[in-house]
Amino acid sequence: MPGPGPGRPGRWSAPTPYTAARALQAQTLADLATAMKGGVYAHAAYGLFAAEAERAGHPDIGRLFRTTAQTELNEHLHEAVTLVNAVGTNAANLHEAINGETYEHQVVYRGFADQARQDGDLEAAELFSEIAADEGRHRDAFRTALTAVTTGRGTVPAPPKADVVAVPAGLPKVKAARTKTNLDTAMHGEALAYTKYLLFAAHAKETGNPALARLWEGTAEVELQEHFAEEAVRAGLVRSTRDNLDKAITGKRNEATTVYPGFAEQATSVGDTAAARFFRGTAADGARHAAAFQKALDQLR
Repeated sequence: MPGPGPGRPGRWSAPTPYTAARALQAQTLADLATAMKGGVYAHAAYGLFAAEAERAGHPDIGRLFRTTAQTELNEHLHEAVTLVNAVGTNAANLHEAINGETYEHQVVYRGFADQARQDGDLEAAELFSEIAADEGRHRDAFRTALTAVTTGRGTVPAPPKADVVAVPAGLPKVKAARTKTNLDTAMHGEALAYTKYLLFAAHAKETGNPALARLWEGTAEVELQEHFAEEAVRAGLVRSTRDNLDKAITGKRNEATTVYPGFAEQATSVGDTAAARFFRGTAADGARHAAAFQKALDQLR
């Protein structure tokens, strides 16, 4: 399976429904949601870190970041969404996406734009406004697709084309702490939308609707290659390869020693044993990834 870095949707298969998903306790579901959001953000960020390592003449480090990104997307996320039974019918997936895109269009990005203007981050405000408009267009396309899927009338819209944005290493291009926080929130949301839409695309293909699959995949590309990338530029997400490794090591160590062991303990205490196994396995992977990143950093010095 080819590694799905930024700009390359992975070849997904829809997850097998986990029959006990409805019995999962609320806290376990919340912890799985946190795990998914963190994992997909790491996938997107590591793809950018890989590109920077390659630009800086460190192809081995680039491969390490890409391999780890692939694990986040094709293993961890796939296991988590199976546990929560996150993929529904084509109609249900469209309803979920319509609700999400509507909220981003009407509330999230408009609110972020207003706050950025108040704080003097005018270029960030313009970016947030542009993305709000894009999300409105995505919502409208999904609404048209829903009509075609549920009534047989009309056709599924053609997929949008992403305006690919390069993300060089650099400092943040915003000044207000609130804008920086909003950019981080936005990037997590875009990374999650990208991966969910790939899962929805896989389901559409498996149920014989290639036009809908293309719409999901095209929209996913916009979320990652355009929206996430533009936000990453403004946030200064990518730094030197040494700094990127430091950031990855800190994150993975925290996951391995604190976050996922805590989630596993909580899941075990309420009898969610499958989720607990997932959290323990992800913690172990985090420790291995942290060690690999540390080795790469030591060799770089």
